[in-house]
Amino acid sequence: MKKGLAAVCAMAAFGVAAAPAAANHSWGGYHWARTANPFTLQLGDNVTTAWDSYLAKASSDWSKSTVLDTPVVPGQSAKRRCAATSGRVEVCNGTYGNNGWLGVATIWITGGIHITQGTVKVNDTYFNQAAYNTPQERAHTICQEVGHTLGLDHQSEDGSDLNTCMDYAAEPQANNTSPNQHDYDELTIIYKHLDSFTTIGSSSPSMAHNPNAKPYKTKRKDSKRTSTITEYFADGSRRVTDIIWAS
Repeated sequence: MKKGLAAVCAMAAFGVAAAPAAANHSWGGYHWARTANPFTLQLGDNVTTAWDSYLAKASSDWSKSTVLDTPVVPGQSAKRRCAATSGRVEVCNGTYGNNGWLGVATIWITGGIHITQGTVKVNDTYFNQAAYNTPQERAHTICQEVGHTLGLDHQSEDGSDLNTCMDYAAEPQANNTSPNQHDYDELTIIYKHLDSFTTIGSSSPSMAHNPNAKPYKTKRKDSKRTSTITEYFADGSRRVTDIIWAS
């Protein structure tokens, strides 16, 4: 991102094989369980009209993958709170404050690797400022955060421009507002194998994360531009928060 931007990507935790070898940015092997490809993962629209076109673009871009479709459907969450819904991703915007991030992606995992629900938040505290209120910044952020809920990590965090929304170009341009072939190749790798059950749509209630659960252990790892906070829960799930700090 640019100008002191930090993006926060959080994963709450409750398989991969051959395509082009260059694709290598799976996020911890996390993926949605499903019994067939392509699968459909709904994106709940809880955003205001200022964000509708950007969510629609992200949906269209990620649906170009050969293994998944991400249609936009009516949201099921209060916009600011952005509560998760089992089996899908809720997308929200709000004035979340001067906290250093433009976007937050959260996924809940069961069985160590299977995503059961996800949320994306974009922070209008920054997007209401002239420095960030541009089509490129908005499209770059929402595309990247949706990408995280699919199981993708960043392609780069050093400011390199890799012509994808999954990089950290210092000044996002039009070529940073969509996935590139590297992202689509990685999705093919992540979702090559099939599961014997699904976490998409109306999942089993046993897969739902308890929003009131408290972690019994927390670990934190810091580096120059990132911090990773892992919270462990009694039911075997984890919440892993990845924070990208401003340079």
